[in-house]
Amino acid sequence: MQTSQRPQMSGSVHGLYNQSMQQVKQYYAPYHVFRNSCNNSRSSGTQFSFQAQNGQFFTLDSSPAIDYVAYDSPPALSVSSNKSPFSPQCSQSYMTCNTCDSPFSGCSVVDDGDLRHVLQQLENKLLGPESDTDDSSNCSFNDVVSNPSSLTRWNRVLDVAPTLNLKELIDVCAEAVSDADISTAEVLMNVLEQRVSVSGEPMERLGAYVLEGLRARVLSSGSIIYKKLKCKEPTSSELMSYMQVISNLCPYYKFASMSANVVIREAMMNENRIHIIDFQIAQGSQWMFLFHDLARRPGGPPFVRITGVDDSQSAYARGGGLQLVGEMLAEVAKSCGVPFEFHGAALSGCEVQLENLRVRHGEALAVNFPFMLHHMPDESVSTINHRDRLLRLVKSLSPKIVTLVEQESNTNTAPFLPRFRETLDYYTAMFESIDAARPRDDKQRISTEEHCVARDVVNIIACEGADTVERHELLGKWRLRLMMAGFTPCPLSPSVGETIKDMLLEYSPNYRFAESEGALYLGWENRALATSSAWR
Repeated sequence: MQTSQRPQMSGSVHGLYNQSMQQVKQYYAPYHVFRNSCNNSRSSGTQFSFQAQNGQFFTLDSSPAIDYVAYDSPPALSVSSNKSPFSPQCSQSYMTCNTCDSPFSGCSVVDDGDLRHVLQQLENKLLGPESDTDDSSNCSFNDVVSNPSSLTRWNRVLDVAPTLNLKELIDVCAEAVSDADISTAEVLMNVLEQRVSVSGEPMERLGAYVLEGLRARVLSSGSIIYKKLKCKEPTSSELMSYMQVISNLCPYYKFASMSANVVIREAMMNENRIHIIDFQIAQGSQWMFLFHDLARRPGGPPFVRITGVDDSQSAYARGGGLQLVGEMLAEVAKSCGVPFEFHGAALSGCEVQLENLRVRHGEALAVNFPFMLHHMPDESVSTINHRDRLLRLVKSLSPKIVTLVEQESNTNTAPFLPRFRETLDYYTAMFESIDAARPRDDKQRISTEEHCVARDVVNIIACEGADTVERHELLGKWRLRLMMAGFTPCPLSPSVGETIKDMLLEYSPNYRFAESEGALYLGWENRALATSSAWR
């Protein structure tokens, strides 16, 4: 597409998107989107390195290329990706990154009596004299910490705890949980409870949900609590409303749908028959905007067939099955003059087989993976490895284009503590971005965070093995998976970046985007949160 056309096309997509949002209910499957509590070290998530440039958005095309020679390498921008010690085998190098040069490292050898007294003193010191902790001992705090035999890791925690900020305190608590030091963890969780709030600052709000995840892990009930949270569903109309709220507050869903639509539209520019397989069809709203674009194509619109893969949560939020999606899309396509056919596949990605996709000869195929593949179990969960199986299946269909949008986070195969720190870093950025758009005491925002984000934080922190649903990977790792399945990257055209830049004008200037290695990154301040890439 010529440069002179870009502003007109991106502006029309953006205007159409906002106009249609007022007319059609929109729901996207939950995008489980987002700072390491140690001051001397960051988590493995990608960090942007921006320089101000006349207050305008800009890209990082000039950043040096980085070869992905190791499976554990994070993606590059002009980026400091800070230690990404992932490997398929969870190597020992990852295990060395859990102290952040903090004074809390070391082995605890204090006996139970001394430790109990230390913990009681810690709770009294942090919670105040009204704490329920028994303080009847005659042994003073100074006596304990001055005793060389008691100068252990948690003695030092006691010494510095009063000066810790909330983020540091959360990290210390997670460290105690990681060490299976349940007595210490319980005291610190009681302290945390006094300092978190679902209507507070971003870290206070995230801390409330992190605390639930830590408690669930200590009780070995992560999967039970996660399922219980899922059972406490709002009504379908309430859930639809919450998803609409978060879609309006933050640009993450629009980033996914708008970038994919531009890529597909350009790839199919000369095709007369198009088949789109959407592996997270949700409400189907994304494709309304593509219909309007295709209707204006010189020579008339092509025939479009969409196969929508569903999930139970999407069906619940819609208040019905995939026939509702088909009916809505058929009506929009008819109004645009676009010949259209819809096929629903009410299956999870793990269940999808070749026959479910109904590929036909003579149709140019586009496949859309929007925030979906990270839910697929991989080699760390099952020998079947549905994640790679599905990619190989799609490649066997010879698609003309495949679009992938995923969270830029590194939580899939990490041990607990590095995974916890990455989760805290990622979701801190997300809560900060929500905080910029809605008052802290807004009840609808509180409900939206609870139903759209909180249970995913609990899942990442509390669950292990097959019970872990949220398994995010960095683009560098997705890149290797796709290439091993036979795909080659398809660099995004400048019009994709122009479209996203126009869209971000409606949001806080703290949102940033960058282009690197042929992919597009969306971030909050210096933290990358999502990536969009194309493959063939």
